[in-house]
Amino acid sequence: MAQGSALVYGMQLPVQSQSTIYAEPWETGAGPADLAEIARVADRTGFHYLASCDHVAIPRRLAPAMSTVWYDPVATLSFLAGVTERVRLLSHVAVVGLRHPLVTAKQYATLDHLSGGRLILGVGAGHVPEEFEALGVDFAGRGAVLDEAIDALKAALGPDEFPEHHGKLYAFEGLGQRPRPAQDRVPLWVGGSSPAAVRRAALKGDGWLPQGDPRDRLPHQIARLRRLREEAGIAEPITIGAITEPLYVGEPGWDVGRRTLSGRPDALAESLRAYAAMGVHQIQVRFRSRGRTELTDQMGAFGTEVAPHLN
Repeated sequence: MAQGSALVYGMQLPVQSQSTIYAEPWETGAGPADLAEIARVADRTGFHYLASCDHVAIPRRLAPAMSTVWYDPVATLSFLAGVTERVRLLSHVAVVGLRHPLVTAKQYATLDHLSGGRLILGVGAGHVPEEFEALGVDFAGRGAVLDEAIDALKAALGPDEFPEHHGKLYAFEGLGQRPRPAQDRVPLWVGGSSPAAVRRAALKGDGWLPQGDPRDRLPHQIARLRRLREEAGIAEPITIGAITEPLYVGEPGWDVGRRTLSGRPDALAESLRAYAAMGVHQIQVRFRSRGRTELTDQMGAFGTEVAPHLN
């Protein structure tokens, strides 16, 4: 997806992560059949990607807010690859520093192979110290770990059957991995909105996945990202993302929260076009809903009534 291309839309899957910040009450009783149907609807209604989060284990102190429901992204996206044909599969985000790059490469190369080249590998630094401690990874040094992991993954997910990387933390050569990814180059999107994360996205990413930046902060962040790439002499386009406000197509008739954008499709499209005007290429949307049917109805309405007016 190059700069200047049409604004596309994707979504973080419900059910697979159930933080109290965003999960709807109905998700607690949902499961594989719901995920499969939501994925099929996304596939039919023009969604560019479906995304799944990554946490290995949630400490007891954080469980009341975060919950302990975090499906494994490779397993989840592989399952959904089998019930979809077109929609891309995004890890948003994989905490790749928790695993050796060859392990990560084996998992995601297989996913890309099985899905016919639909993987987008989103990566991030992570934020739960106990996960790192339990797996023997230095939490304080996770930024440096991620920086090198990205370089190692670019080699391990490239075209070579016997990839090679020699760094401070990881070194490998003469070790073959097949199947190779179906894509010649797996897109690597970097998540996070801290100064270090934006720099990492600018210098190492094919895309940037901001985390919680409000609209008024995005132009400054995008300008910095572009300046960093220009200063580094990077000419390749980068896919810039944004997470929109919660959405509801039409008049809800129930309390969807004051931050939710709701109303006529043309009005929603006009509001969302502001992201494109900032230089955003893909928006991640989330719909308020009281059940799976209402969610899939919202997705269908967005795809048929809002999306045609985004560009």
